[in-house]
Amino acid sequence: MSDAAVVLADAERTDLSDLVDTERYPLEDFAGPRMRDVIERVRADLDADGCAVLRGFMRPDALERARTEGRQLAAKTFYSSARVNAWFTRDAPSLEASDPRRIFMDRTSGFVTRDMIPADMIIQQIYVSPVMKRLVAACIGEAEVFEYADPFAGLVQNVLPPGTCQPWHYDTNEYIVTMMTEKPDIGGEFEYCPNIRSAAGENYGRVGAVIRGEDRDTPKTLRLEPGDLQLFKGRYSLHRVTEVGGERQRHTAIFAYSQQPGVVGRLERTRQLYGRVSEAHIQAERERVERTDGLLD
Repeated sequence: MSDAAVVLADAERTDLSDLVDTERYPLEDFAGPRMRDVIERVRADLDADGCAVLRGFMRPDALERARTEGRQLAAKTFYSSARVNAWFTRDAPSLEASDPRRIFMDRTSGFVTRDMIPADMIIQQIYVSPVMKRLVAACIGEAEVFEYADPFAGLVQNVLPPGTCQPWHYDTNEYIVTMMTEKPDIGGEFEYCPNIRSAAGENYGRVGAVIRGEDRDTPKTLRLEPGDLQLFKGRYSLHRVTEVGGERQRHTAIFAYSQQPGVVGRLERTRQLYGRVSEAHIQAERERVERTDGLLD
């Protein structure tokens, strides 16, 4: 492919060999033994640890371009700072002061939303590809996954400048897929507590011990490199990104898929994270059906 060629995100494009290291991850031979081995390993890691990594998923030249594109996108970042607990809920003075729901942490969120990511950028091309969706679905044991209908979410770039972090929190969807494109000089490490809660309950005692810093054994540290693809059970595993240091920002593409079509994010959380909402968010909130697992977020 020449440098002048323009390739746009296309939900019918099945060949990602110019972007993905298909020698290591032969997506074109999905039923072959090497891809079966990859998928079985990812499933085993997710079951055991709530987290799996496909190291070196991107080709080096594509990664370098994605890094450059990520730096360009960073100029569009919306930042918000707030004191939040792990569930993004309000303070409850009726609870004990040590209750984790009453422990609020500084959060600086920086996001570039999907509507601001051009169709020719690599992370858009990867996100919409049916091959990527097939890979994610196979890894999480689903017949099919879908892009978000949300005009802002689904695909976003998370930006953490030096001096910022992501405190302990959960994701709203069960699985999340991420890929770092820019690694900071210092810090910015991913820490997580595998399956610390479940649909059966919040496990406040153990979660509180982690958040208060009393339990330093449960959290695991995952050292990611640019171009690694991470699959993570973010709804059930408490996690954070430690403070970024040095001169460089931390850039991560977040690929969110759902097990059913038409998913739109919650109105208040969208407003909080992205600083604005769309008509789709307002309408979806009117029609919102509460989740059945009983968890706070």
